[in-house]
Amino acid sequence: QVQLVESGGAVVQPGGSLRLSCAASGRIVSVYVMGWYRQAPGKQREVVASINAAGGTYYVDSVKGRFTISRDNAKNTVYLQMNSLRPEDTAVYYCNFSPMVSWGQGTQVTVSS
Repeated sequence: QVQLVESGGAVVQPGGSLRLSCAASGRIVSVYVMGWYRQAPGKQREVVASINAAGGTYYVDSVKGRFTISRDNAKNTVYLQMNSLRPEDTAVYYCNFSPMVSWGQGTQVTVSS
């Protein structure tokens, strides 16, 4: 059974940084496309960034230059380094494979002064 466990969310001031982690079990992250998603209150879940098996990355325009997705194959973990955080980055952040599996519990990121 594939499981995803997100962690690293917190309350941070605008301009701050966080690193989110996504630990996977039951499937090897380096073989699949892995994505980070977020869902803000009252909004649909959206993809934020992804990384493919070759290490190629994608970012939604709103986070380009601020967020970095990476992968530690030995730990079977995907990370999302978030810098220059803005209030509009406030959301629950999730990770998932492509093709998708059951969602994890997510991790809350709140950017507020």
